[in-house]
Amino acid sequence: MHINGPVQSNVAAQVCESVLRALPDWFGIEAAVIHYIESVQALPTWVAYHDGAPIGFLAVKQHFPWAAELYVMGVLPEHHRLGAGRSLVAAAETALREKGVEYLQVKTLSASHPDPNYAKTRAFYTAMGFRPLEELTTLWGIENPCMLMVKKL
Repeated sequence: MHINGPVQSNVAAQVCESVLRALPDWFGIEAAVIHYIESVQALPTWVAYHDGAPIGFLAVKQHFPWAAELYVMGVLPEHHRLGAGRSLVAAAETALREKGVEYLQVKTLSASHPDPNYAKTRAFYTAMGFRPLEELTTLWGIENPCMLMVKKL
């Protein structure tokens, strides 16, 4: 496996679409998928490859010179728990530190929602050093409470 990035906008969009469509348990809202596909074209995006084929991606949105967001990330299900996600986060963090970014945030479905897939997502982010900061019920609606997690780089 190797990580490439940031990649060109058309590559980012193609990989984003193929990966998100393979993850309907996480990305099952069509409008959100389309939004992410369009968004990654303007964001720094890293791609993980295995045997020359893309298996995952991570896009970052920088809000301030010292703060950025892991905006969207996905890894094909057959490659979960094999290090692609960790490698993507590490590559993005290295680039962000080089730019002077001090804090990285990620938004995910809160633990107050019973979705077992997002329990795995939160466990991944916790293992990567992110810590829960706040639950937001107004961002995605009361039915999809958002957990804001942060990490000092």
